[in-house]
Amino acid sequence: MKGFDVTVRDVSRAYGDFKALDNVSIDIKKGEFFSLLGPSGCGKTTLLRIIAGFDSPDVGTVLLDGKDILPLPPEKRQVNTVFQSYALFPHLSVYENVAFPLRLKKVEESKLDAKVREYLHLVQLDGHRDKKPNMLSGGQKQRVAIARALINEPSVLLLDEPLSALDAKLRQNLLVELDHLHDQIGITFIYVTHDQSEALSVSDRIAVMNQGKVLQIGSPYEIYESPATDFVARFIGETNLFPATVKACTPYDDYFMTTLEIPALDTEIKVTDYDNLPVGQRVSFTVRPEKIKITGDAPQRLGKDINRFRGIVEEPVYSGFQSKYYVRLDNGTVVKVIQQHANYMDEGPSISWKDQVHVSWSAEDGYIVEVVDS
Repeated sequence: MKGFDVTVRDVSRAYGDFKALDNVSIDIKKGEFFSLLGPSGCGKTTLLRIIAGFDSPDVGTVLLDGKDILPLPPEKRQVNTVFQSYALFPHLSVYENVAFPLRLKKVEESKLDAKVREYLHLVQLDGHRDKKPNMLSGGQKQRVAIARALINEPSVLLLDEPLSALDAKLRQNLLVELDHLHDQIGITFIYVTHDQSEALSVSDRIAVMNQGKVLQIGSPYEIYESPATDFVARFIGETNLFPATVKACTPYDDYFMTTLEIPALDTEIKVTDYDNLPVGQRVSFTVRPEKIKITGDAPQRLGKDINRFRGIVEEPVYSGFQSKYYVRLDNGTVVKVIQQHANYMDEGPSISWKDQVHVSWSAEDGYIVEVVDS
């Protein structure tokens, strides 16, 4: 693997009374595509600026391959940054923008030319070398910025919301290209975004942040399927989230079958869990909309591990590849259900507005998010 290990240890940063980072610790592996994900103001860009050398922590350390880099200026850190705003020189051609870091180092012309051509080819801009930035699309400008950052051959590439200025389709295409680029060059990428779909698409691991704290670090699968807090469950994708109380916890194969009392559903439900939770423990329970089955008829699957409810479709939302239903249950609570459209439908979705429906999910498809302190 190329690149550096990046270690952030006990880093805090405050601006007056506002605490941008609160005792943050993260270990990023060499060659990893690592994302910092969270809403605006959560501290992710502040952390990136500290790693880059554009800001300093009040306390804490930042290490690259075990060496403290906080005393070093940005240009001595073997770290380069790609900004949201591109930061290209408008009076220079694409070629000269990419060549600029090498000209500062006084690299001889033949080596410089070979390098610039190599990196323009890497970002698929061979035919645009003589254009000025104002002649390029947003995606092309961002590719120039990436090539200029990579030509210095940094050990760590920092990307600060690099795609947020682009339209949705272009953003998705460039995201795939960025992931492919990472696979090609293999250095450590640290990617800042507020878009959970971006982070889930390309990351080896993700740190979810909020209010200056790291709430969970894990693979995209772990973050989505096993959220550590209510905030992570809500922020990553869509979910149905309810406060609950443990009524029973029974050993079942290699896990426990837990019975939860959920006031919002006005009943008890079953959920599997690996922890033997005490009766009376307050928890949060979540079930993702796509895990819930919706049918016009009563579900055929019967058994003690199936949670079943009746309701009325209050709002159907058709999105082509899927339909989302807001279903008001008999007790008045609204749940979200997502039905994927894997096959062609002659007359559209079979369930529509005001239909009486049944919703159900297996105990294995729910998840106890966090234990709530009494």
